[in-house]
Amino acid sequence: MRYLLTLLIVFFGQAISAQEDSIPTSRNEEAGMERRVRNLPPKKIGEDKIQEVTIRDYKIISYERDTTFLDTTISIQKEYKYNFLRRDDFELMPFANVGQPYNKLGVDFDVKDTYPKLGASAKHYNYMEARDIDYYNVATPMSDLMFKTTFEQGQLLDALLAFNTSPRLNFSIAFKGFRSLGKYQYSEAESGNFKMTANYESKDKRYNLRAHGAAQNSLFEENGGLSNKELQFESGDSDFSDRSRLDVLFTDASNRLLGKRYYLDHQYILFGSKKDSGKTRTTSLALGHEFSYETKYYQYKQTAQNDYFGEAYDAGISDKASLKTTYNQVYAQFSNRTLGELTGFVNHYGYNYFFNSVLQTPTQLIQSQLKGDEIAAGAKYVKKIGGFRLNGSAQANISGNLSGNLLDAFASYDINENNKFKFSIHSSSHMPNFNVLLYQSDYSNYNWQHTGDFNKINNNGFQFDLESKVFGDLMAKYTSLDNYTYFASDPSQTVAEGEEQAFIKPFQEGSTINIIKVKYEKEFKWKGFALNNTVMYQNVSQSNSVLNVPEVVTRNTLYYSNFGFKKALYFQTGVTLKYFTSYNADAYNPVLGEFYSQNQEELGGFPMLDFFINARVQQTRIFLKAEHFNSSFSGNNFYAAPNYPYRDFVIRFGLVWNFFS
Repeated sequence: MRYLLTLLIVFFGQAISAQEDSIPTSRNEEAGMERRVRNLPPKKIGEDKIQEVTIRDYKIISYERDTTFLDTTISIQKEYKYNFLRRDDFELMPFANVGQPYNKLGVDFDVKDTYPKLGASAKHYNYMEARDIDYYNVATPMSDLMFKTTFEQGQLLDALLAFNTSPRLNFSIAFKGFRSLGKYQYSEAESGNFKMTANYESKDKRYNLRAHGAAQNSLFEENGGLSNKELQFESGDSDFSDRSRLDVLFTDASNRLLGKRYYLDHQYILFGSKKDSGKTRTTSLALGHEFSYETKYYQYKQTAQNDYFGEAYDAGISDKASLKTTYNQVYAQFSNRTLGELTGFVNHYGYNYFFNSVLQTPTQLIQSQLKGDEIAAGAKYVKKIGGFRLNGSAQANISGNLSGNLLDAFASYDINENNKFKFSIHSSSHMPNFNVLLYQSDYSNYNWQHTGDFNKINNNGFQFDLESKVFGDLMAKYTSLDNYTYFASDPSQTVAEGEEQAFIKPFQEGSTINIIKVKYEKEFKWKGFALNNTVMYQNVSQSNSVLNVPEVVTRNTLYYSNFGFKKALYFQTGVTLKYFTSYNADAYNPVLGEFYSQNQEELGGFPMLDFFINARVQQTRIFLKAEHFNSSFSGNNFYAAPNYPYRDFVIRFGLVWNFFS
């Protein structure tokens, strides 16, 4: 607490000294987005023209080549994104410790590609895929530092440095790492995510390249959840207010996810190169190539076999599933100001998913490897006319057994500056993840091969979006799922009375599942006060209860915004309520690193209240939050998953700091 007070005094002292160089006087903090970055010389253009460096000169380019710029403001959306994932987690329910899995409160089955993944889905929330990597184009060296306290021993730090050697060649280097001991026994978590990016454009603007390398490693202790939750947790016994005294199922297990990736995407414009304005000529043709090579493995280790998971082949458990993939895409892109932009492409995907040995069980021979090549072809089309925009992409499998087909299309229209709507459709078919098709474990119940038994998952649906500054944002979505694949308890396994065991295996639902999802967001403002509301409704129609989600999820934030210290500081303070209705929440299995469907225990129906104070001083944003402060008086029924409680009341501090030079 002492270091927290020291930091606050330093920052508020900085605010007082910054009165001569205060932030904008408008109540809307976004009014300062065009501001000149402090302490930087003006940017020279040519010999006679001079332009000041502003925050819009620090560009962030996504995988889809959408360009935004660095945002150093404070807003309620920044509050929602200031977490371990650095994105809004409205549809997620975190476990007690940082970095642990997130249970799902909402579902979205749309996919961006049709290739199976490694599996261990519960361990991938912090794993950066190629689509999650951003590239930078900055006027001067820029850094972004994010710090946040964790639980007990450890901290969270996310640091990025972006710079250039010329306006046409930009680099970035970043590392996100954390360690958190956790409040419960044997729940320590730690990870390190390293990435480097390069972004280049030739002088004649015909050739452009972007590349990245990423190395990611996550390690988690696994305790299996509480072993005596009714007596020690739910009773509210003061003897167990220290959560480290609660009994857990085991204290000798851990799992790890490790991955490395090398990525390159480059393009050459044959004719119709870009003008200085950045716009293309009337007609242009470009050729491009995208390449990715990735190695990844998931490992579960346990010092000794535990009856909770059944019998084992060895006294100690050491499971390891590995995946190596190579991806190549070649494409031609034709652009015409009248006809739009058309891209044709061919993909090659090579995979090697493997274990160390072949396994013979009493019922089947389980192979050690799935290896092959997938070839697909497709096209993309983009056209914009005034406020109307049409975007579509289609991909079909040509060769291979595991990939499928994909269709995405949307049409959007800007009615006026206050109202926009979009209608989109999605259709895809793809095989389940590799750990569903083939898995080997030292636990005898966790071995299977379903390469010839499971069909492709089919997803068809449509979505309507309305964005209105007056009426709010509305999203309505319908999804039809066939051959939905999930993990669940194995009914063929018998359990002795009084014993608790977890035998999990993959299943595929034979009937169609229909999902309706409606989400509404609206903020009401009055002077310095605001009420931000997000409400989501979900309805799942299914023959068997295999896909479980809460019917209603809501988040409501009442907050106040204003300036302080003669407008040198901008702050927001308020209370957030998050609530979801009771439902049969998925349970978590540490051997597979997966959630599985269960219908024995309902969770939810409890409020989660957070109090926060956020402030901005120049390019520094300060965050102080009392998380779940109602836990001590609202009952000990707050679980993230069966046997896994949500976190107790805790005060956490952090900041985001941008430097420019």
